[in-house]
Amino acid sequence: MSESFIQSLFADRLSGKQFGKDTKIYKFEKIKRAKRAALQANPGKELFDMGVGEPDEMAFPQVVKTLQLEAEKPENRGYTDNGIDEFKMAAVRYMEKLFEVEGLDPARHVNHSIGSKPGLAIMPYIFINPGEVVLMTVPGYPVLGTHTQYIGGNVVDLPLTEANHFLPDLKKIDAKTRKQAKILYLNYPNNPTGANATREFYEEVVEFAKANNIIVVQDAAYAALNYDGKPLSFLSVPGALDVGVEFHSLSKAFNMTGWRMAFIVGNELIVKGFAHIKDNVDSGQFAAIQKAGICALEHPEITNEIVKKYKRRLGLLVETLNSVGFSAKMPGGSFFLYVKCPKGVQGGPEFKTAEDFSQFMIKEMLISTVPWDDVGHYVRFSVTFAAKGEKEEERIMQEMKKRLATTQFIF
Repeated sequence: MSESFIQSLFADRLSGKQFGKDTKIYKFEKIKRAKRAALQANPGKELFDMGVGEPDEMAFPQVVKTLQLEAEKPENRGYTDNGIDEFKMAAVRYMEKLFEVEGLDPARHVNHSIGSKPGLAIMPYIFINPGEVVLMTVPGYPVLGTHTQYIGGNVVDLPLTEANHFLPDLKKIDAKTRKQAKILYLNYPNNPTGANATREFYEEVVEFAKANNIIVVQDAAYAALNYDGKPLSFLSVPGALDVGVEFHSLSKAFNMTGWRMAFIVGNELIVKGFAHIKDNVDSGQFAAIQKAGICALEHPEITNEIVKKYKRRLGLLVETLNSVGFSAKMPGGSFFLYVKCPKGVQGGPEFKTAEDFSQFMIKEMLISTVPWDDVGHYVRFSVTFAAKGEKEEERIMQEMKKRLATTQFIF
């Protein structure tokens, strides 16, 4: 059968005529396949999924109830375009109350986004021309960089190393790259490392951005999930509003992953550019969801309960892993634990990559993680595994410890 003419029309950014023919299997697909195979090979045995990057529980009842009530109102049925004013005002109050960011105008400094992922995807279209550069921390969330490359821009990776507390070393960026760069992308608390940024680092970022005419996009999806004290916003640092924006998501802090509710906040011109592109991409999130989002933002005690749960689970996981030889440390934020992989198993296989170790864990231990081989060999555990209550959490950790103790890892 002859090949469809459509095959020849795919854009070069999607590999052109070769689109869909790549036989390479990406890591998340490998993980899915390995999980299926492990369950088939071990019928009736429980698989602990520590790779899931979304909350294991529903949004809190008052938020769900708000959505139910608002969805019934005729005035909420239409397009919201760049968002309802009430949500923007709630976002400003949230930034003031939780992060002590002052001087924000809801009409100029805020816009909603249908989740932070599409918001990050929009950013390169505002600023990047072919050949221009985005600075991206790695390992990390790739969406902004992917869209930069789609439109002919270049991505320069800034490695996050344990030695530098998983912060990028801005001093190592050469003069040519600094001149070509337009956007510096940050993500703190960080996915996957769980590291927090410091106020001193953000002050350095502001100075760097002003000196090099580079804007800052801080992905703050996990900002409220903080274990080092009071949550920190980039925008709370003097001068940050002159150079950058933050994306805040309701997904993690309020168990609202599938609701697709986020907001951009910060520099007026950047927000204006975002609104312009967004207006040509979508017609706004359903007003009832925005109003449920207002309810969430007005109840930060919801996040306090979620933080307690994740902190408890992370503590249990750190103890479990360290009991069998890992060097796990409590993260500063997020619901992730990022640990260095063992080199192999005594009398068993060697692990040349994190992916090797991750696959071993799924097949032999029925414990799923996410491998990262960008800067060293690490795996990411997530404490969003399904468990109802503390007793169930402890049972799962005890079973994990039992399984891991059957193998002597080499570090």
